[in-house]
Amino acid sequence: MSRSASPRPPRRLPIGWLALALFASAAPTAGDVGSCGQPAEDLDAPKFFGSKQALDCRRCDECGISSPACDRACAPALQQSEFAAGCYPLVHDGEVCLDALQAASCTDYASYLSTDAPSVPTECDFCPAGKR
Repeated sequence: MSRSASPRPPRRLPIGWLALALFASAAPTAGDVGSCGQPAEDLDAPKFFGSKQALDCRRCDECGISSPACDRACAPALQQSEFAAGCYPLVHDGEVCLDALQAASCTDYASYLSTDAPSVPTECDFCPAGKR
């Protein structure tokens, strides 16, 4: 009795191996990205500080905050245009900071613009003085 040659079914990799191979090949190279798939790009200080100043002024109005910091934020001239020496935040850092400021409560925002002891949200503390 002769057996007829039947084609063998194609060999298939388990789905887990396929997923692992896909994940490994799609992963970014360390140091190539800033965050969330963005290229690592230095934050433009004048652009960031201009956006932050405009946001501070708007939040002063929204929250009814009256302080010298609000007066400076609402001034027509840019009040700050450089990061501290040795501080090099990325574009994503600036985006996270501005998002945190936008989402902050009026009570928190008043503490950020306090005359006596202003606080800084952790998302905006790019280069803490003791860690440069």
